[in-house]
Amino acid sequence: MLKKRIENYLKEHGNEIYKEEKEFAEKHHLLLKADALKIKNPKTRFADAYIERGYKETEEVLCQETSDFLNQPIDYFVKNMKEFIYLESEWFGIIGADAISFEFDDLFRTYDVMLGLKLPKKKAEAIRSYLKETLQGDSATYDLMFNQEDGLWELNFALNDLEGFKEDMTINDAYSLIYRYLFLLAETIDEEK
Repeated sequence: MLKKRIENYLKEHGNEIYKEEKEFAEKHHLLLKADALKIKNPKTRFADAYIERGYKETEEVLCQETSDFLNQPIDYFVKNMKEFIYLESEWFGIIGADAISFEFDDLFRTYDVMLGLKLPKKKAEAIRSYLKETLQGDSATYDLMFNQEDGLWELNFALNDLEGFKEDMTINDAYSLIYRYLFLLAETIDEEK
């Protein structure tokens, strides 16, 4: 699935690509002229994203934001604990996600990531194995449940448990880290026989 999505992206966009997609394309010999590719600035990946801030208790939309909001530090959600962020991006289609939200959990003191993943139900063990092997920390946990109605895996995990997490990162950096993690998950699932 991932291979097909990246092939389609390369056909449509040609010589500009982000690091994750370039590495995958090189690894799977999808490129004819690898040296002609330009690596896009990772800070621009979510420039065209649809972004909302919402109220956690009711999921009411508080404000639709521009990509400038992503330049804020993630501790914005520590200071505004009743809010969450919801982000849709064309890039999520490549990794099989519909949208990705995150918020600060005041009880566990973690940044919680929530999303739906479009991966086959039969890949349950591979997904669980990837999560167990890659989430960092002694108390790393996740919630994974297949929703029959939507045909999506509902996945929640703590951003704090991702390798590369820093308390002082921006929201954009957090989404880039989440994207890379989910990209590697999709690649792992894609390569499993």
